[in-house]
Amino acid sequence: MTVKNIKNIAVIGSGLMGHGIGMTYAMAGYSVVLNDVSDAILENALDHIRHNLETFHESELIKKEDIGETLSRISTTTDLEKAAVDADFVTEAIVEDIGAKKKLFHALDALCPPHTIIASNTSSLLISEFGAGTKREDRQVITHWFNPPHIVPVVEIVKSPKTSDETVDTAYTLLKKARKFPVKVLKEIPGFLVNRVQSAAIREVWSLWEQGIASVEDIDLAIKGSFGFRLASLGPLQICDLGGLDLWYRVGQNLMKAINSSTEPSPAVKEKVERGELGLKTGRGFYSYDADYLKAGWDQVVKKRDREFLRRLKNLYWAE
Repeated sequence: MTVKNIKNIAVIGSGLMGHGIGMTYAMAGYSVVLNDVSDAILENALDHIRHNLETFHESELIKKEDIGETLSRISTTTDLEKAAVDADFVTEAIVEDIGAKKKLFHALDALCPPHTIIASNTSSLLISEFGAGTKREDRQVITHWFNPPHIVPVVEIVKSPKTSDETVDTAYTLLKKARKFPVKVLKEIPGFLVNRVQSAAIREVWSLWEQGIASVEDIDLAIKGSFGFRLASLGPLQICDLGGLDLWYRVGQNLMKAINSSTEPSPAVKEKVERGELGLKTGRGFYSYDADYLKAGWDQVVKKRDREFLRRLKNLYWAE
């Protein structure tokens, strides 16, 4: 199975991640079927795709006519069999639950043609566990996208011990054709690459907040305006090389013993969760959100975020 054999792509789960994944493949010229449990969810997914395509056009990343052409390549169905029967490549983007993924993978194994590659968008689970026992373990792979998936350029590719090199290469080439920047994770480990680094950073940020080292606002500003600013253009290992490994090693000797090394999440964050302070969805997390903000303010934040991300995408990744 090679990328030139791929004509039809199915995306199972059209929520937060799935609709953006489907949109990306449709923009690349593929026929895409979105599948979910209700027509209402699927219609909402199409509404989001229309809006996102318009934002791409406003950012001068696609032409006006590309909107209609992309939408014409997308169909929807609540019938899993209809989504799977003609699929050459399937991306699963359902709830992050190992039991649900295992059930779906076995169902897809029975419904898809023998040549079909089945990919999972899991952000932390191991495909060698929830994909075990199917008849195509060599044609199963993780393609881990990041939110918002239609904008963030990198996608992690993670193979299980039984995933074939051909499957990895096909997924890699497919993602490149979709104007993504795939990264091969060479060993299957929990959290893969990006989420392990992100979790280590969040652990220290939570610790600094818990210790009262700085306010919530200043912690966010400090990270956004310092190494977060640099990381938009330079990778962390490039930054180490530019600064000098001898300097970074000495800094590590001084700091590594002082930073948080807990194997459990912050007790203070646990208390917030237990109080129901879950962030935007409950009106309070590290920040507080009034009713008006919850109704309209967050939509404006997302629009502003997407436009900023699209400018970055255009300048750093899509530049000719």
